[in-house]
Amino acid sequence: MDGDYINNSPRHHKPKPFAPVDFEIFPGGADPSRVSEAAHLSAHALVHHGREADDPEITERLVKLADQQGLEAVAELWAESPARSLPGALWRLYALRAATQQNPERIAAYFKAGKEVAQVSKVIAGVAEPPGADEVQSMADTILSGAFDGEFDVALERFAAFCRVVALGQTNHADDAEPSNGAHASKLTRSSHQLVKTAEDLEHAAASWRRGELD
Repeated sequence: MDGDYINNSPRHHKPKPFAPVDFEIFPGGADPSRVSEAAHLSAHALVHHGREADDPEITERLVKLADQQGLEAVAELWAESPARSLPGALWRLYALRAATQQNPERIAAYFKAGKEVAQVSKVIAGVAEPPGADEVQSMADTILSGAFDGEFDVALERFAAFCRVVALGQTNHADDAEPSNGAHASKLTRSSHQLVKTAEDLEHAAASWRRGELD
């Protein structure tokens, strides 16, 4: 990006994609070690404050943090953190919820297409039947709430399971689209692979949390 500005605004760039939607973040010029330290400190503060508060209103505010502050603000804090770290895991939880809130009908369609194949993951994810747009939005809110008022590792594993079901649904849609729209099929296949990687990262983070090693 070369630090260039247009109309006094920084140019956007995209972080490495990992989920159904790419989220743009602002480039920064700060010392990477200081940025990393701030990411870890803020993630720890947010999680522990939410878990110690035992207050539904605080939990709701934390769930809607990206709605209130903007996803870009959350991305500036955590998007560049290692995937298998506390800030990296938090970023994925917020970004997956945002993707679900922004495209609930599409995500629900992918979930429906994948749920019969991934029965175990479907149960772990916990989407109500039948899984429509409202149901997947509610699920995303419930899982993120669980990061603050339930078991953090369970929240990570539930979103991981959701990723696996949606990824299978994208693969099914890609197979259907291949004969008539190869480019769209290829895009869905790439997104499916990225979601599986996200699921693996979240599962690894959950195991690290249980060992007291997620930092």
